[in-house]
Amino acid sequence: MPVWIWWVIIAAVFAVYEMFTFTFTTIWFAIGAGLAAVIAYFNFGAGYQWTAFAVVTFFLVAITRKFAHKLTGKLQTKGIGADRFVGLQGKVIEDIDPIARTGKVEVGHETWLVLSEGNNKISTGVTIEVTGIDGTRLIVKEVK
Repeated sequence: MPVWIWWVIIAAVFAVYEMFTFTFTTIWFAIGAGLAAVIAYFNFGAGYQWTAFAVVTFFLVAITRKFAHKLTGKLQTKGIGADRFVGLQGKVIEDIDPIARTGKVEVGHETWLVLSEGNNKISTGVTIEVTGIDGTRLIVKEVK
């Protein structure tokens, strides 16, 4: 089988992978392999093929990486899931006891099981701040 066909197969694999992952990275490898296939078709040596593949792929990744990062950075929602509560304040609605691992807080309009930062007991009615997440529990500290 001619070498250029192998390059076409490699390009197709990268292109199909891109279609299923939407990484906006492997497409550049597909284009690099496509160029290497053209070079191989015209009987240039393996060094030219690999150089073309590497240079084109690297160049395309380099020039689009910054653009892709800007684009995806704007599309990503900050604070997804429970992470959106970190930094917010709420009220203790059930005493927080780190030994018994009991306690509940209300942050916004939601009630959460909690752990206290530093394993401190915190009484009902106290204002807290969410400092982190541990599994399905918020980690909180008393606001003084």
